[in-house]
Amino acid sequence: MSLFVTQLTHIDVSLWCSKRGLVGCSWQVDAVLDGELGEDGMLFDFGEVKPWIKRTLDNGLDHTLLVPTQAPGVSVTECHEGLCVRTTTPYPMEVRGPKEAFSLLPWQTVEFDTVAEHLSQQLTQERPENVHRVTLRLSDEAIDGVAYGYTHGLKRHLGNCQRIAHGHRSRLHIFQQGVRQTMLEQQWAAWLDNRYLLEEADITSQDNDFLTCGYRAAQGDFSITLPHSLCAVLPGPTTVENIAAWLAKKVATQSGVTTRIQAFEGINKGAIAMFSPSAAI
Repeated sequence: MSLFVTQLTHIDVSLWCSKRGLVGCSWQVDAVLDGELGEDGMLFDFGEVKPWIKRTLDNGLDHTLLVPTQAPGVSVTECHEGLCVRTTTPYPMEVRGPKEAFSLLPWQTVEFDTVAEHLSQQLTQERPENVHRVTLRLSDEAIDGVAYGYTHGLKRHLGNCQRIAHGHRSRLHIFQQGVRQTMLEQQWAAWLDNRYLLEEADITSQDNDFLTCGYRAAQGDFSITLPHSLCAVLPGPTTVENIAAWLAKKVATQSGVTTRIQAFEGINKGAIAMFSPSAAI
């Protein structure tokens, strides 16, 4: 007997790719549980399936930086902050933070199938007695339009969003005069894709080539250094509310047209902001 739950939860992470660099991801999670019916006629109470699996993911891989430790140019060492991850290809990067901010995976690449199998094995080891096997499936959200992945950290957040290198894959809707502007959406999504978004106040050093962002949060000290050209600096915290407001102002100012931005933070949530060029006068 099998029990299934589609779109059970979401995972928001960033991963390191030796070809693309730092990639923000949001994955849908589907689950199948194989086992035997209990005396109550159920394999597992639906009311308990979701919190059990979600709790395991939230306490583990979710909101971490996924590091394939066998990838070319990747090194991991201990440091004062906890762990230090350095890369050389496709570009140099250094991330420092508490150990729980990283998921170290003994692979050359991070793929849907290998991550899903890794999580499935973990959940199967923790399964209830009458459940024989837990199988997860990970997938990108099906998006009709553009999407972009970004990485950031929120130092004031009391949860795992404070981790300096976690990310999201997000939709972007741009409206002017009540009409979706697909060309502008494509332009801005392409520019934002795989960028690191940071608060200006968190810059600790920068030159023409590299920028370092660092802060102290509830979980510990964090820092990240990466090419200046891959960073987008916001005047305030990189919450989805501020991202929407920042984009609305940028697009409206460049186009000269009042602009409404619907910015997503991962799957099925986000913020809406509007800006009129006349407001800047």
